[in-house]
Amino acid sequence: QVQLVESGGGLVHTGGSLRLSCAASGRASISGTMGWFRQAPGKEREFVAAVRWSSGVTYYSDSVKGRFTISRDIAKNTAFLQMNSLKPEDAAVYYCARDRSTIATPRVAANFDSWGLGTQVTVSS
Repeated sequence: QVQLVESGGGLVHTGGSLRLSCAASGRASISGTMGWFRQAPGKEREFVAAVRWSSGVTYYSDSVKGRFTISRDIAKNTAFLQMNSLKPEDAAVYYCARDRSTIATPRVAANFDSWGLGTQVTVSS
């Protein structure tokens, strides 16, 4: 089992940037796929970005493509989400998650078996 802890959320103005981190701990090194999802009040949890841990292949939702960048530091077992040009509609609780698979689509939350508690991102207009 892996434990995931997000950090880096906060309040930012429209057009600003934030960098989220997801530190993983546990007995085994990370493998599979790391993903970021977000959930705004009254809305369903939605896919944001994911990275295949070994290959580095990345995936993005259309709403964040070109503005957000997912990356990982294998040595530190940490994933990052660099968020630029933030918009009010990006405001949500952001969760990182781990899927042991490198085959299943990374865009479906149900495929991920470990989740962090989330970090709040607020974007003021």
